[in-house]
Amino acid sequence: MNARYQVAAPSQVRSDVVVFFLPETEQLWREQQASIQEQFPTAEAALSSNECTGKKGTFVATYVADRSRSKKVAVVGVGDHSTLTAESFRRAAATAARRAGNGAPSIAFVLPEWSPLGAEPTATAIVEGAVLGSYAFTRYKTSDQPKQLDDVTIVGTSRSRAMSAAIEQAATICEGVYIARDLANMPGNDLYPETLAEHARRAAKAAGFRIQVFDKRKIEALKMGGLLAVNQGSVRPPVFIVMEWKGGGANQRPIVLVGKGVTFDTGGISIKPADRMGEMKMDMHGAATVIGTLYAVAKLRLPINVVGLVPATENMPSGSAYRPGDIITFMNGKTAEIDNTDAEGRLILADALTYAERFKPQAVVDIATLTGACVIALGHVTSGLMGNDRALLDRIKAAADATSEYVCELPLHEDYLEQIKSDVADVKNTGGRPAGAITAALFLKHFIGNYPWAHLDIAGTGMAPKDGPYWTKGATGVGVRLFVEMLRRW
Repeated sequence: MNARYQVAAPSQVRSDVVVFFLPETEQLWREQQASIQEQFPTAEAALSSNECTGKKGTFVATYVADRSRSKKVAVVGVGDHSTLTAESFRRAAATAARRAGNGAPSIAFVLPEWSPLGAEPTATAIVEGAVLGSYAFTRYKTSDQPKQLDDVTIVGTSRSRAMSAAIEQAATICEGVYIARDLANMPGNDLYPETLAEHARRAAKAAGFRIQVFDKRKIEALKMGGLLAVNQGSVRPPVFIVMEWKGGGANQRPIVLVGKGVTFDTGGISIKPADRMGEMKMDMHGAATVIGTLYAVAKLRLPINVVGLVPATENMPSGSAYRPGDIITFMNGKTAEIDNTDAEGRLILADALTYAERFKPQAVVDIATLTGACVIALGHVTSGLMGNDRALLDRIKAAADATSEYVCELPLHEDYLEQIKSDVADVKNTGGRPAGAITAALFLKHFIGNYPWAHLDIAGTGMAPKDGPYWTKGATGVGVRLFVEMLRRW
């Protein structure tokens, strides 16, 4: 995706579509209407229609018959000027890109000088909305598809290197989101642990970060009993992916991101219902997010050290699969009783959280499609956030607010530990239906080292049941923008 800044009169921009933002506030509405009609006189009739109100989500487009270099001009409403946020422009740009840009490879947005956010934050939000809203997963379609948007221009009135840099950075972050979406949308017959590792290697080569992939023999040597147990039922061997971006000083302790990489989850012996099991190809969305984040961080050359860890396996039923009642020993020597083989994500994360201690991290954040309980509690809009360090949790909340990748903090009161008590092992891998997202996080807490830790449950936000403002049904890529924002502010 190309994204750039251009100083020009809107009518002189060469693009398939030129889009103006229209506020609902009367005085600004009149001024913007006059400006549009001055630039595109032949569009006056269409843009003076009753539909062109500036109300949030409204959209009007028309072909232009004058000497403009563009084929169409469009207006998208953003609502009341006094309530505008970055998310307002993000969603409006996505609406415009989808409706005006269908089959059009290029689109230009006229930067609204009246935006209360300032020029660069507004441009960043517009690029994010247009690019993310134009995403389509067409990898396996054999018929001809409409042309996809591949060129976004922000049109302004004054030259600015900072503006150009902000636009390019926004596009790079969106590339990371695209990587996460593509990986999480791929089917289990094409994306399994070994091929996930290959995709991670390609991302590393393209962006310039270091990568190691541990095979089953190495995983056995490390005594990662959680990852090995979940893998027992699969003919596909597990992998453990270690990615490193060293943008900070040699002595700077890294931030470690851990992503759950269950490339297909049947539930194992505790098998899931057949209905919607196909969606479990996305049970590695946490891994996809971490890979996409490392790509974006490295491409942006952020001055910080970041490590990404991905334990990857399938969870399959077979004669060799692990069973309810089994007791497994993890890398840190602790034991867990298996109450339900469909609570597998926490088992592979446990070993990764233990391994993370080797990096003497400033902080560790894991991200996972971990529990259906989190979907029940927070739906598909908000991710669950838990952890042991107030400063880290506040950093994540600030990044979530800035990116509109919403989070809600859930408590980790010790009283909940009673639910995952085992009579025969150190801990049990499930705690029943009540507070399932919380007890899953408390299970993970048994395996963290001496570092600040946070856990993001994206079971609801990673998998969209229908199209959203700037995402499509399926994988959302949630977490990439949040993580990059968190790391930029570190």
